[in-house]
Amino acid sequence: MKKLKFIILAAGLASTITSCRKWLDINFNPTVPSYGNAEVMLPPMQFHMANGTANDYRFLFKTIQNWGSQAADNFWEAHGYEPGNDNGGTIWRMTYINFGPNMEQMIQDATAKGKWTYAGIGYAMKAWAYQLTTDLHGPIILDQAMDSTRLFFNYQEQNEVYAKVRKWCDSSIACFTRQDAINYDDILKGPSGDQLYKGDRAKWRKFVYAVLAQQYSHLRNKSLFQSQYADSVVKYVDLSFANSSEDATVPFAATSSADGNVFSPNGPANLVNITTTATQQYTGRITSTIVNMLTGGVRGTPTLNPKSSVDPRLSRMMAYSPQDSVYRGVVPTFGDPATVKRVPLVWGAVNATSWVGKYLYYPNSRYPILSYAQLQFAKAEALFVKGETGNAHQAYLNGIKGHMDFVNLYGTAGNGDKKITQAEIDAYMLSSEVAQTPAELGISDIMTQKYIAQWGWAGMETFSDLRKYHYDINVFKQLYAYLPEDIVSGNKGKLCYRFRPRYNSEYVWNKDELAKWGGLDVDYNTKETWSNLP
Repeated sequence: MKKLKFIILAAGLASTITSCRKWLDINFNPTVPSYGNAEVMLPPMQFHMANGTANDYRFLFKTIQNWGSQAADNFWEAHGYEPGNDNGGTIWRMTYINFGPNMEQMIQDATAKGKWTYAGIGYAMKAWAYQLTTDLHGPIILDQAMDSTRLFFNYQEQNEVYAKVRKWCDSSIACFTRQDAINYDDILKGPSGDQLYKGDRAKWRKFVYAVLAQQYSHLRNKSLFQSQYADSVVKYVDLSFANSSEDATVPFAATSSADGNVFSPNGPANLVNITTTATQQYTGRITSTIVNMLTGGVRGTPTLNPKSSVDPRLSRMMAYSPQDSVYRGVVPTFGDPATVKRVPLVWGAVNATSWVGKYLYYPNSRYPILSYAQLQFAKAEALFVKGETGNAHQAYLNGIKGHMDFVNLYGTAGNGDKKITQAEIDAYMLSSEVAQTPAELGISDIMTQKYIAQWGWAGMETFSDLRKYHYDINVFKQLYAYLPEDIVSGNKGKLCYRFRPRYNSEYVWNKDELAKWGGLDVDYNTKETWSNLP
């Protein structure tokens, strides 16, 4: 990991140099090439898959009720935003700057020199990043993104981005069919190689199919979903991960603060600080939404002041209040009572002196990107819409069991957390919280369980799920329902359907283009994206 740490720092410098050269090509020296080898450029970009999403998820998690603030929040939790800063714009930066020219150079170097494994990985990551960015923001920069001769950039609608993502996915699969000019296995498997899959082409192909499955899953409200797109969801899920051991995750060694999990108390140089933001302190508080889901609220009534649950994931995913051993969370927008702070951080404690980590937030936890469990729930949803309730029920059960495996693989990395036993799993699967037959299965069973499986890491996919069902509490049981107040955020009492583009580039330099799309309207973030519309 020491090599990886050095490369991350070096790539950060390379990104800065590349950004400067975009405007200052007069300094280009052909005798000292500025282009890096694919082998050197890959690991830093994989680090930014975690760092870029984590930074934005600090705010998105509040909108989707994964996390809450210690203080009352009239910004993100009220479906608003913080004007005049880059909070909520790091995925944009990841795609256009941290990846940006670096990704293009990596793919160019790989294709020119027959490094087809690197080229395939590059196209896969590029497809994932652009899909993530358009899902968060709607229209984004596409064809002009890497044009270094431009000062201003045009946006393109989400359907065009989706089409290009599918093209890049095809390119990735095609690259993986070609033999590398030389054997790169030792490099790809080494500490400075491919951090996700160590160059395993079969797993990278499954990653690509996961991206495609999610894209078609987002089209739930289109007229062709039941007749066509649902079949595509099922097809690509079946081609993707076979179990939770194949999930896409970014590793962290945690030998020091420089290589600790980006969400942990010991993250790299506080790149992702979940305890303080520009407007709210201690943002990483557990919410009542997830506590209620894990204590009887999926199909029934949540236990009052719970100290245990038939759902074994409760004790593995979150800490209880140290005052009375009760599991509790903050109600979105209200915060923790001012007199006695009783709601723990996702790190596992209330007070800073005892922060150690919890679930996916230990220093050595792997950072999930895509999972088998979430794909099984996407498949269950698609089959349910098609009326194939028997197959939908099986995929639903696979999703629940898959998330139990996910917790055991990635959510018990420290502090003596015990893995979920088979007896605990069996008891839960036979409980009233799980639909026992296809006839009992409802869309709320699928989507609420998917919310649990994605809690605390898959912010964008949960955001997509909530939006396509318009935040319906009959679909997402225990989601706190309220009409956002028109305080500071300017959302005019409407729910959030997109994030504004990155402030420091778009609202400072690209304002005319934003105006064409309504991006200067105070309630722009409440306008539905193309994928969500009929």
